[in-house]
This record gives sequence, structure tokens and C-alpha cells, in this order.
Amino acid sequence: MISRRGLEIPMTFPALTHVAITVTDLDASTRWYTALLGAEPVLDEDEASGTFHHAVFALDGGTLFGLHTHTGAAATETFDERRTGLDHVAFAIGREELDGWVTKLNELGIPNSGVKDAHYGSGISFRDPDNIALEFFAPPA
Repeated sequence: MISRRGLEIPMTFPALTHVAITVTDLDASTRWYTALLGAEPVLDEDEASGTFHHAVFALDGGTLFGLHTHTGAAATETFDERRTGLDHVAFAIGREELDGWVTKLNELGIPNSGVKDAHYGSGISFRDPDNIALEFFAPPA
């Protein structure tokens, strides 16, 4: 709670505005995500500090999804969710959309888990060119 002029105002935790991942080959990853998302990046530029270049996609709901490549030491390792850091990124969809996404992923040649149902929701797991774990996830109705 935050107290403002004697009033108790509940403090809420804000939503995510963007997620950015580091990739080993920005051009290849940009092409891959463009095909997956069905849209071009809304931004593709060197960041003002000069320390990284980013390609940024606008997702439904206002969230931005960025791909980064850093100047100097380039990323050389592929992703492994068993190391400390990111485990996976999940994109929110409705349960009725999952089968359509399996079809789309198959058409794009992207290996995937197919639809998996659990008590906490339903999802499809797949990986990007750097092995970053991604998921389409539908919470339970």
C-alpha cells in the first residue's frame, strides 16, 4: 500500500512492456520471427548507446518483443533453460487457437510439442534458431 495524502492506495505490479532476447545471428532470427509472427519489425536499428542493435516486433496487447545483438563479444552459445536466467517465453492465446498454431508451426517447418493439456493450462512448446524455448499458452477456462 502507498499512502498518499492520508489515503491508502493499493500498489499493483505493472504488466510487462517488452521482452528482449539476445540472438547469435540477428538477420536469421529476424527472418524466422517475421515468418512466425506474420509481421515485420516495427524498429530495426542500432541503439543510441551503440552497444547493441535491435529488431523489435509489436505484439497484440501492446507488448514489444525484441531481438538483440551486442557489439564487441558476440553471442556464441545456444540457449539452455537449465542455466540461470530465462527459462522460456510464453505467448498468450485462447485454447481454441492452439490447433491452428500447430498447423502454422508445421507449415513453417518448426518442430513443436503439439498441444499439451494440463490442469494449469494448455500449450505448445517450440524453439527458435538459438534454441530459445518458446510457448503458446492458454490458461484454463
